[in-house]
Amino acid sequence: MNPPHHPYRSRRSASALTGTIAVPGDKSISHRALMFGALAVGETRITGLLTGEDVLRTAAAMRALGADVTHDADGTHGEVWRVSGRGIGGLTEPEDVLDMGNSGTAARLLCGILASHPLFAVMTGDGSLRRRPMRRVMDPLAACGARFAARDGGRLPLAIEGAREAMPLDYRVPVPSAQVKSAVLLAGLNARGTTRVEEPEATRDHSENMLRHFGATVRVEVAGHGRIIELDGQPELKAADVVVPSDPSSAAFPLVAGLLVPDSRLTIPAVGLNPLRTGLFACLAEMGANVAVRNRRLEGGEPVGDLDVSAGPLRAIDVPPERAPSMIDEYPVLAVAAAFAQGTTRMRGLKELRVKESDRLSATAAMLAANGVRVEIEGDDMIVHGTGSPPAGGGSVATHMDHRIAMSALVFGLATTDPVTVDDAGFIETSFPRFIELMNGLGADIRPA
Repeated sequence: MNPPHHPYRSRRSASALTGTIAVPGDKSISHRALMFGALAVGETRITGLLTGEDVLRTAAAMRALGADVTHDADGTHGEVWRVSGRGIGGLTEPEDVLDMGNSGTAARLLCGILASHPLFAVMTGDGSLRRRPMRRVMDPLAACGARFAARDGGRLPLAIEGAREAMPLDYRVPVPSAQVKSAVLLAGLNARGTTRVEEPEATRDHSENMLRHFGATVRVEVAGHGRIIELDGQPELKAADVVVPSDPSSAAFPLVAGLLVPDSRLTIPAVGLNPLRTGLFACLAEMGANVAVRNRRLEGGEPVGDLDVSAGPLRAIDVPPERAPSMIDEYPVLAVAAAFAQGTTRMRGLKELRVKESDRLSATAAMLAANGVRVEIEGDDMIVHGTGSPPAGGGSVATHMDHRIAMSALVFGLATTDPVTVDDAGFIETSFPRFIELMNGLGADIRPA
């Protein structure tokens, strides 16, 4: 039986978007905080954790593997999550299938953990996740001694038999992928010796930062555009409190809405500013966006700042391919901004978009085309022709169970001439709980269709 759809429509509101919006915690850091807490000795306290469906699946998986994961209210910090870990090598075999829902990050990182633990586990996910490739982590992880059985093409459900005596890995990631890199490093935690990962282009380094935060020895060497990361295996990770910053990938949606809806002025506090995650901010600055950063600071080893956003005209840019790893999740909403900009924007090197929750490259182009924007795909490039005026809108967007396509389309409709409809907004909850409620609180007009 197919799950029910939740169609929504966004339209120009009568007034500007104004106010402050608290964006959920960073999803990448939230996943890792739960996983590393489960692998550490002692109790890790996590504040600011994203409580979307994706991260809750990770919490459930860590419980199934023997960690004690609870949460409660704290008068000072709001909700606090507590993880009592099992230590490296101390996870226990799950009694049931691990269901990772829609989260490719959780599934791939968990493959790394399970590959070097001597236990048997089966992992599955929803319809979208079961279509996504897992071969990219299965192949390198098999070298540590793990065995995998999956459907054709390396798709979930996936059975994993972890190595009895895990071997350290030496792997060059063929295409930039923080998930593959992190899976290999996580496998190396329970291997005797040094695990080495070479990446051709630098990708988000939350795993490296958090491994150090929990006491692991990690060495990083810059090599051209990429990096070489070495991890000493079998450390004793010690519990360490984590403050999760607001997710820059989630902040992208109210940010772009604030740039496009006339006369808008927004503040988005405590946004993560890790330089390997801020490609969208660089693009918007080149487009002439009115975005200022205040109160820069460090929280939990990650740079953070408050964003002030105001509406204004945008100009087209050429986005280089080497920027893709730092903004791979933000291209759909950047394409929305490009549709309003003056001139032709070309986004280069988007091959990785084809294997996200949907084929995001095709889905993004289809979203724009259905709403009066001239757009082309040439190889792995997307070309958006903006006129400097609001596009017509009026179209219906197929989201393909992809939360970022859904949010991008709803932001799009807030500034187009006619409303934009999405076929399903239900999956937004996986990464941005209360998105529609919070946007409407700023003055947006997003309603069930």
